[in-house]
Amino acid sequence: MKLPPLPTLRAFEAAARRESFLQAATELGMTAAAVSQHVKALEDWLGLSLFERRPRGVRLTAHGRELGAACSEGLGHIARAVERLTARKHIARASLACMPSVVNHWLGPRLPRFRAAHPEIQVSIVYPLGALTPNEAGTDLLIGHGTRPPGRAERILPAATRPTCSPSYLERHRQITSPADLLNHDLLHDATEAAWQSWLAARGIKGLTPSGPLYADFNLLVSSVLSGLGIGLCPTALITDHLAAGTLKVLFDEAADEDKAYWLLSGAELSEPAVILWDWLLVEADLSRVTITPPGPN
Repeated sequence: MKLPPLPTLRAFEAAARRESFLQAATELGMTAAAVSQHVKALEDWLGLSLFERRPRGVRLTAHGRELGAACSEGLGHIARAVERLTARKHIARASLACMPSVVNHWLGPRLPRFRAAHPEIQVSIVYPLGALTPNEAGTDLLIGHGTRPPGRAERILPAATRPTCSPSYLERHRQITSPADLLNHDLLHDATEAAWQSWLAARGIKGLTPSGPLYADFNLLVSSVLSGLGIGLCPTALITDHLAAGTLKVLFDEAADEDKAYWLLSGAELSEPAVILWDWLLVEADLSRVTITPPGPN
């Protein structure tokens, strides 16, 4: 690519755009004589006249207008690209490791509110991949599940699970008036049958736990519950939106996993964007806590 010296192009572009060596000099922070020298060097390099020199100023020639338009367009593209690249360096970022079920059923629907309140902060959400702390996950924050973890942790949501089904399931099946009735229904299992076995045993219910489908994670389980395929033990805190909309129903208030919760963890030091995200998550958790009233006999 054969180009004239770039300083001559920059001086010429400003002079052509303003059609004035003096105004170009003011813009570029140099003298009018220096601008004139750059333009003359460019004209010599091209072997063309770009300006008509007059006693009271300068005027672009046809060649000057053509080159001036090309220079303005090219330098404009460069300026805009530089502006975008430097702006990215200053984007405020906060990162969070979080299990997919929490993102899909609780955090995701609420994130637009964070975006609206803090458009200057870009949130990055990643899988924990077995990490138990933000440091292990390489993130600012982490939402974990279980009993209280060590370190700085805030309980943001209860993890208690309750028998839950869709209205369509209730419409198609006979009445469910007591926990013992569940032995005659389609129970859906999250990973193993242990959760249902524990829930039924805690209510003194004996009998063979229905061996319904096993699902690898809660996302798959709740999809089947929403589709009316059966009854699942669902973390009530993650399905509050479905309960409010009436797409899911809690059958009994008796819960399992009441000793567990969803915890918000952070490292020792947080950036300002991460602190803002931390505080926002705690406020959203407070707003999402609702009293779940199981339906009466159906």
